[in-house]
Amino acid sequence: MALKYNTALLKSLEDLFKEGGYTVRYERGNFQNGYCILEKMRVVVINKFHEVDARINSMMEILVNIEDLELDKLSSESVELYTKVKTEKVETLFK
Repeated sequence: MALKYNTALLKSLEDLFKEGGYTVRYERGNFQNGYCILEKMRVVVINKFHEVDARINSMMEILVNIEDLELDKLSSESVELYTKVKTEKVETLFK
């Protein structure tokens, strides 16, 4: 089942990052993909001018690509969301 792109999903993704040890910031910037990852500082910067769906897409793409997310600190809801995001992105790649 596909995830619904809305502000509730955005908030859940923000919570997932926070629980996983990352800070999410929305700032102005000319990022190639609409976001920037400062891995050493564990900060994700998303273009503040992006709409909700673009912010969600950026966060989902980041989740699939970062390797140092502290999965053991995630709540059960965040683990479920993380699993859905990973599954959805993998299925999208093989369509």
